[in-house]
Amino acid sequence: MKFFKYALLASTLIFASCSDDDDNAPDPVNEEEVITTLTVTLDSGSDTVVMQYQDLDGDGPDAATVTVSGSLNANTTYDGSIVLLNETESPAENVTEEIEEEDDEHQFFYTVGSGLDVATDYANFDGDGNPLGTLFVLNVGSASSGGLTFTLRHEPNKPNTGLENAGGSTDIEVTFDVTVE
Repeated sequence: MKFFKYALLASTLIFASCSDDDDNAPDPVNEEEVITTLTVTLDSGSDTVVMQYQDLDGDGPDAATVTVSGSLNANTTYDGSIVLLNETESPAENVTEEIEEEDDEHQFFYTVGSGLDVATDYANFDGDGNPLGTLFVLNVGSASSGGLTFTLRHEPNKPNTGLENAGGSTDIEVTFDVTVE
């Protein structure tokens, strides 16, 4: 009878130890965001310029549309904001919210093309004080024109000294032709 009790106790322990826990399961993959639309709004308080990139079919046959609503005023400071959407869903998903929630895993970079007299400064940061960049300040100098590129990196090295050593993968990169008058 003692043997039977020990066998029952042992089998109970064996079955109890074979639980379906996920302690050794790999971390879930955090897929990169689907971004169909990038909208940059620049507001000086008296003037607003909107730049938009939209590619609703992604790698499909339709070309993306890139628009700029007007020119920037010389010697003016603009508050900038970036909104990212996934318009393959209905209603459209505001991807900006996810980027800001995962701020330590993302960073926007701004590249000013040659000939364009503007400078940028970050206006929002991740929890560690590193730049995020969905908000920024654009300081406009003299009359000029050129490209202004917005690049969103997923899982960049933070801190970094710029796009050149940021690493990570590019979620979206768009260049707008900008005119300063």
